[in-house]
Amino acid sequence: MKALLRIFRPSRKLVLIVGGIALLGGVSGGAALFVGKEAIFGAPAETANGASCTDVNLVTIKKQKRVWIRKYIKTEPTDGMTRVKTALRVAKAVYEAQKPDLVQVVVLDANGPTLRSDIRGRAIGADVVYIPHPDPIVESIEGNKTFTARYYDGTAAANGLFFGERVDLPEDEITTLNASFKDVSDCIDPIAVAATEGGEGKSEKPKGEAKAAEGGHGAAPAEAEAKPSGGH
Repeated sequence: MKALLRIFRPSRKLVLIVGGIALLGGVSGGAALFVGKEAIFGAPAETANGASCTDVNLVTIKKQKRVWIRKYIKTEPTDGMTRVKTALRVAKAVYEAQKPDLVQVVVLDANGPTLRSDIRGRAIGADVVYIPHPDPIVESIEGNKTFTARYYDGTAAANGLFFGERVDLPEDEITTLNASFKDVSDCIDPIAVAATEGGEGKSEKPKGEAKAAEGGHGAAPAEAEAKPSGGH
């Protein structure tokens, strides 16, 4: 029996190796609990690509042989940077699908207004303008920039209005965010979903507001109604 025990007795080196592995495993588990899984495994795709969103309204403006698209979307309550990421992702999806000269995406809270006349000031949680090919016709709108992005830092109140500090992102940071997306998807269209499910579906878009605008009405995609402003 003693001979058998000597044969199967683990060496001191083996014991140290096994003990070290067990200790490392325990420390890793503790780190995961203390630091959080996002710090170790990376942010979830939902956070990295923005949030899920729903279409509210779409306006297509045709002026001087150029097409400008302004899209209003809404998200569930979330932080300002996530709203900006969502707007950038959707702007990229809209451009890839339609190739307009300018895309503007306005992010509203789920409890915010849906009528264009009410979408202004602090009702706008984030606002992104994407001009893929700036030229003299549109460069005056946003200072000859490919991207502009602004948001209110903080979640919305119960009435869907934002009362945090307004943040204007520098273009290099916007470009970095735009290049980091692993998924470029548009928002959910509630009308299309209702049609797929066999329901009639009522549009959230006020009558006449989703029609293409020709000429003067809404000629400036970055007009005041679609810009967050700190004073209102």
